[in-house]
Amino acid sequence: MQRRWFVSVVAAVAALAAGAAQAQTALRVMTHSSFDLPKPLLAQFEKDAGVKLQIVKGGDAGEMLNKLILSKAAPVADVVYGIDNTLLPRALAAGIVDSYPGAAGKRNAVAVMADSADRSGVVGGVVPVDYGFVNLNIDKAWFEKKGLALPKSLQDLATPAYRDLLVVSNPATSSPGQAFMLATIAGLGEKAAFDWWAQMRANGVKVVKGWSEAYYTEFSRNGGSRPIVVSYATSPAAEVFYSKEKITTPPTANLFLTGGVFRQVEGAALIKGGNPAAREAAVKFIEFLRSAPAQQALQTTMWMYPVEPGVARDPVMQHAQEPATFEALPLKALTEQAAGWQQRWTQVVLK
Repeated sequence: MQRRWFVSVVAAVAALAAGAAQAQTALRVMTHSSFDLPKPLLAQFEKDAGVKLQIVKGGDAGEMLNKLILSKAAPVADVVYGIDNTLLPRALAAGIVDSYPGAAGKRNAVAVMADSADRSGVVGGVVPVDYGFVNLNIDKAWFEKKGLALPKSLQDLATPAYRDLLVVSNPATSSPGQAFMLATIAGLGEKAAFDWWAQMRANGVKVVKGWSEAYYTEFSRNGGSRPIVVSYATSPAAEVFYSKEKITTPPTANLFLTGGVFRQVEGAALIKGGNPAAREAAVKFIEFLRSAPAQQALQTTMWMYPVEPGVARDPVMQHAQEPATFEALPLKALTEQAAGWQQRWTQVVLK
């Protein structure tokens, strides 16, 4: 009797120890700096998956990808969120992501990672999670006060009337910055696009490191001097959502100009060489990102649209228009030419 009791106690202690070890498994998640989901939702994931999340914010998406590539030999994450369709070729070329076995990789998606994808939207193991539109935002009050008409084309922005009014983020370090650069190439053609960028340099375009600095420091709506900023079609909705005065009309508006709108699709992927003990949890995290609660929440935390079919739009999204048309480039062109375009942009605009 005593022996059976002792064996039972030992077994119970072992089970508790195993459970504690499982609960303490860390899941390292690399994200860009804009990643944001409600804490209760993340806590519920930790409980359900039996892991402890370690969210590592790697800066703007371009910086995040650079860190993953540089740490390829000894990965600093098990799963990544924030590789978008502009950065996808670099991620695939670097060989940092694994194939994806989860159910989200087989379901239909509203937006796909590249033109070569099937209806699931998955390319090279990168699973689509959300999408949005990179375009120009304007400070309505600034234009009303100055009595200046809104530009009707990108070419208008290169004229003296709009000198020193635009701030953009650097495509080398910012995914919206890169998306906007690509939009100009897709919409205007390569030669005309770089001619336009040269004209914009002469017309006082300001370049900053990332979207946060552009929007929250340089944009006139937030105390800066630039009333036109490269941002998102959902930014006016975010202005309403976060307003202290509980406004019902956005103080900002979208400019959907030809060559100035790009659909950005963000995805998640398993990191090749990540901790094997965390692989199952990493798959669960990507499935979690595609779950209805996460897809609903990301609309008012990261201000992107859900890719999971059937997920309802948050009511505040009525202030965020989806453009009727947008620019796109095939994966082949991005793979073969994006690096050269970026170098040329740097030469034309910064050097």
